[in-house]
Amino acid sequence: MTGPGLIVVSGPPGAGKTTLAHAVAIGVGCPAICRDEVREGMLHAGTPDPTMLRTNAAFFAAVELLLRAGVTVVAEAAFQDRLWRPALEPLTALGSLRVIRCLIDPGIARDRIAARLAVPTRAAHNDGRLLAAPGVLTTWEPISLPVPVLTVDTTDGYRPGLPEIVAFATGRAADHDT
Repeated sequence: MTGPGLIVVSGPPGAGKTTLAHAVAIGVGCPAICRDEVREGMLHAGTPDPTMLRTNAAFFAAVELLLRAGVTVVAEAAFQDRLWRPALEPLTALGSLRVIRCLIDPGIARDRIAARLAVPTRAAHNDGRLLAAPGVLTTWEPISLPVPVLTVDTTDGYRPGLPEIVAFATGRAADHDT
């Protein structure tokens, strides 16, 4: 990869995006900016953001700042196409974009989300809403930009494995789904 890279980790709720984003960032040697972690920080600072407008603005501002500084960054969020593509497209001028798309069985995602309810520091995930809304785990719409895409099954570990994911993220492997 020449110049900074924007490595997007996307997928439905409960797919293990944040865990994978941090693992990829360590493997690549760059920071990870995770939207729900930004929201957690805002919540703990006493600035709740029920509409997510400030959270999303801060998230994209942080990603843009790093790219403008020439820093490769892993950006993690659901990245549903119609909601996120308008903010993501302008960033493609600042860095080489690659998308890692996490996929998981909705039943397993539901189990993971239910387990998060017991973790008080995960309040920004709004997991109760996710479990109460029928179909929320099956209606996720992936980003549809003409960029390299790697689909990763996160059901039980990672398929393909982390070394292959990192190689894709850095452009050292053949592009997969595109």
